[in-house]
Amino acid sequence: MALMDAQRPTNRLSHWLERLRGMLGGTAEASLTNRLAGTVFIIRVLSAGLAYLSQILLARWMSGSDYGIYVYVWTWVLLVGSVLDFGLAVSSQKLIPEYRASGQHNLLRGFLFGSRMMALGASTLMALVFAGIVHLVTPWLEAGLSTPLYIGCLMLPPFVVANMQDGIARSHDWMRLGLMPQFIVRQTLIIAFTAGMVALGLHLGATAAMLASAAAVWISVTGQMFVLNRKLRSVVEHGPRDYALASWLKLSLPIMMVEGFYLLLSYTDILVLQHFRSSEEVGLYFAVVKTLALVSFIHYAMSTTTAHRFTEYYTSGDTERLSAYVTHAIKLTFWPSLAATLALLAVGKPLLWLFGPQFTSGYGIMFVAAIGLISRAAIGPVERLLNMSGNQNICALTYALAFLMNLGLCIALVPRYGGYGAAVATSTALVFESVLLFVLTKRRLGLHVLAFGGRKSA
Repeated sequence: MALMDAQRPTNRLSHWLERLRGMLGGTAEASLTNRLAGTVFIIRVLSAGLAYLSQILLARWMSGSDYGIYVYVWTWVLLVGSVLDFGLAVSSQKLIPEYRASGQHNLLRGFLFGSRMMALGASTLMALVFAGIVHLVTPWLEAGLSTPLYIGCLMLPPFVVANMQDGIARSHDWMRLGLMPQFIVRQTLIIAFTAGMVALGLHLGATAAMLASAAAVWISVTGQMFVLNRKLRSVVEHGPRDYALASWLKLSLPIMMVEGFYLLLSYTDILVLQHFRSSEEVGLYFAVVKTLALVSFIHYAMSTTTAHRFTEYYTSGDTERLSAYVTHAIKLTFWPSLAATLALLAVGKPLLWLFGPQFTSGYGIMFVAAIGLISRAAIGPVERLLNMSGNQNICALTYALAFLMNLGLCIALVPRYGGYGAAVATSTALVFESVLLFVLTKRRLGLHVLAFGGRKSA
């Protein structure tokens, strides 16, 4: 009797697990995606916690002006550094699987080495160029801004190489190696270094915080490089290298445009705020964005784990398999995003209070900003699908149009409405972008890429 009683709960649990697996997609590919996306999401959630903690500590340890300057410089590093790999970090998820599948090992070895060298060389050159620009415009900059900007230039080369190594690691399904150095190790070091400064009684201004961040970036990327090289030696045989720079750039540059306009769309609000409003208001708006960051991490997790699968299924011509996989990815993006958004809105005010009592005034902005995030989640990682299926040019144009809309609306609304104007502008642009991507994917690939409705277009 006891054995039968024990079996009933077990059977019921197995029944519900099977139903859940069926809802999310029961194929081996879906199971692998669930596992990899779960790994990415856990890392990003831990990262979000660390980043959130670091921003709270910095906001409380620094003056409002210094914190706003720190946020502004970091935004420029993220924006510029994320495109200086020429899009190779994303295209690696197309090229590496293709080279492996076709046995083009010389090109594979050439790409693994050459892509990182290109990223390092370009970022170093651009860091020098930007440092020169900072020197020229220093007389017109806000007091205390030039030195943090110089330090931001110093951070560009390791930041770009880390992105490139992240793409290579993801193409081998080494999600922890790709993400943990940037999102866990780096954040932990920033907290440790800045906390050490405070404990020693040093003044933590924008310059000191940027120095701590630069040290964290250099240390984390160096460790990642050693581990990645060791793992690559175990899966890629030693041999000659071939380079196809022209074809790599032909594929990657449109993707770079996509990534660039995507980032401009994401950070235009902060940059325009810095131009028209005070550094204190920039810091407040950034706290709101950080509080909602968990929602975008779900989308990021699916984008990270699906890109090279999209390539595999699209190039094989298996439309049914691709359609099922896309549907699975969209559902696994939208419903968790919706739940996370509702949860964050419910506890948004006490979360903002952690930054300081004055930050709770930005609570209403969260509701406006959430609209854009939900619209993006409703179509899942469709931009990766378009990039991996040879539609990167039209995808880049879509992001360019959305960016221009966001920029125009920000310039029109931010001077008068501040953070609320920035949130309205960004959410409107994201809704516009999502509609365009939905229509384009339906027309180009015949796939229904919305969390609701059928899987394929009629």
